[in-house]
Amino acid sequence: MKRILVAGAGGFIGGHLVKELIREGHTVRAVDIKPLNEWYQVSEKSENLVLDLRLRENCFRAVNGFNEVFNLAADMGGMGFIENNKAACMISVLINTHLLIASKECGADRFFYASSACVYNGDKQTDPDNPGLKESDAYPALAEDGYGWEKLFSERMCRHFSEDFGLVTRVARFHNVYGPFGTYDGGREKAPAAICRKVIEAGISGKKEILIWGDGQQTRSFMYIDDCIKGIIDIMYSGISEPINLGSSEMVSINQLVSIVEDIAGYRLERKYDLNAPKGVRGRNSDNTLIRQYLGWEPSISLKKGLKKTYEWIASELSEGNDGKNSRRFNR
Repeated sequence: MKRILVAGAGGFIGGHLVKELIREGHTVRAVDIKPLNEWYQVSEKSENLVLDLRLRENCFRAVNGFNEVFNLAADMGGMGFIENNKAACMISVLINTHLLIASKECGADRFFYASSACVYNGDKQTDPDNPGLKESDAYPALAEDGYGWEKLFSERMCRHFSEDFGLVTRVARFHNVYGPFGTYDGGREKAPAAICRKVIEAGISGKKEILIWGDGQQTRSFMYIDDCIKGIIDIMYSGISEPINLGSSEMVSINQLVSIVEDIAGYRLERKYDLNAPKGVRGRNSDNTLIRQYLGWEPSISLKKGLKKTYEWIASELSEGNDGKNSRRFNR
């Protein structure tokens, strides 16, 4: 049994990770900047602290007495958020820096950092038929402005803390995680949840149309939350010392994503396109050669299966009149 700190535990992925670590029998300290009633999920079996981890003293308070750290804390959201909040995203560099220092000083054994596919060179993502981004494609560096640069810098911090101080660090580059208990409204939601919500609302209102950001031809891969949690834990306790992709290799266009959700809903919508909306890179997919090599595994839950579960959860939320930001936080 380990004593584990989860930073960013009040977020979507963090909440699921806390639940899994508790299920495995570990002692968990869950920390987030948000008030407890705004956490996506809360467990009574974890020690739950509200701390601003951008502050050095709070990182020492969080790490002290715990021997492993999972850092998922960051100010982030979907493309609409990160394109319009570059400074806020960059400030998250303080969280990882101070957590690394605290982990070193407090004698932690292992440290996991949640990075992002936004670290990849933008020039390698101009074609919708992206063959898959290899880990080496992060260099020469041309990361997503703001959020991506913060992630890339923090990856290097982890590397150098391992090299200089012997702290075991693990880094996973997430590719678009989705699933139940995630944001689906309010500006920070990502494409799968946003599309599910829009399709459901169109059915409720009877106005059978949907607004799509961009021309719908941009491509992505989307990883279901269960695959993400398994990947995080497996990577943390592996011998993988380099940043590694954690994502599905099932690439679809946004138009195809809408079609899958329409199939789940059982009706079709008229599509309208906002070509001026934030839309990110033209094509992004995960090359999973390295994770298969190291772990003999890769994320495999199909988009259709994961979207059906996500759609049903969001539909239940909307039927109860929730707003996507403050609903069903307390799942004990």
